[in-house]
Amino acid sequence: MRRGGNRSGSLATILSAIGFQVTLVEGGYKAWRAALVEDIPALAQRLTYRVVCGPTGSGKTRLLQALRAEGAQVLDLEDLAAHRSSVLGLIPGTPQPSQKRYDTLIWHALKQFDPARAVYVESESKKVGNVRVPDALIAAVRASTCLDLQLSEEERVALLMEDYDFFVRDKEFFCQRLEALRELRGAATIDRWTALVRAGNPSEVVRELLTLHYDPVYAASIQRNFLQYPKARACVLPSRSPEALRALARELVAEEAQAV
Repeated sequence: MRRGGNRSGSLATILSAIGFQVTLVEGGYKAWRAALVEDIPALAQRLTYRVVCGPTGSGKTRLLQALRAEGAQVLDLEDLAAHRSSVLGLIPGTPQPSQKRYDTLIWHALKQFDPARAVYVESESKKVGNVRVPDALIAAVRASTCLDLQLSEEERVALLMEDYDFFVRDKEFFCQRLEALRELRGAATIDRWTALVRAGNPSEVVRELLTLHYDPVYAASIQRNFLQYPKARACVLPSRSPEALRALARELVAEEAQAV
């Protein structure tokens, strides 16, 4: 790239000589980065989205994975961010990308999609852990058709115990993450939850986290931000099993194909 001056030119010459196709960007990395950021709104707005909505633990990420396996176009913003988009969403041992890297990953994903087909995406907040979804993309998603994924409370608790098994294995790590909710939920509640975790009852804490914290917050957010949610198509899962998710994914893909 041009910013490196002679160094970039020399490296380009060497790479070209050994068989790489090399393009020098006038203005260097800063120019490339500016062009990428400027390109994201146009890429985001040319696509049609089907937004997978549903409360925490309803299987949104698992459905995206099942849809991808069935050949659907999927934009998994949490996977790109290496975070599960909640106070407890940190994935141990997996650092998040920088904002610049996250923007690049999103840009690259958007470029690969066929505008003639729908892109399935989860109903995310503006921030996924420490990184932010580009404004133009979040606006386009929030204006799009919604699917309302529904799963029983018992199945949701079991799903979260599977997906967040590292909290079950590491009680103190779970208690440490719960501390982030102390100001919001109050000292008495957090102290009771950490006592339950240490006593070997994490599933009870997960159940209360859903009913007392996540569900009310999610319900308010989805109603406020997703314009077409009141008209969402209900997608009721009989269980969290791979078979149930695969069946729903196939149904949605077939539905989309008929609509084209």
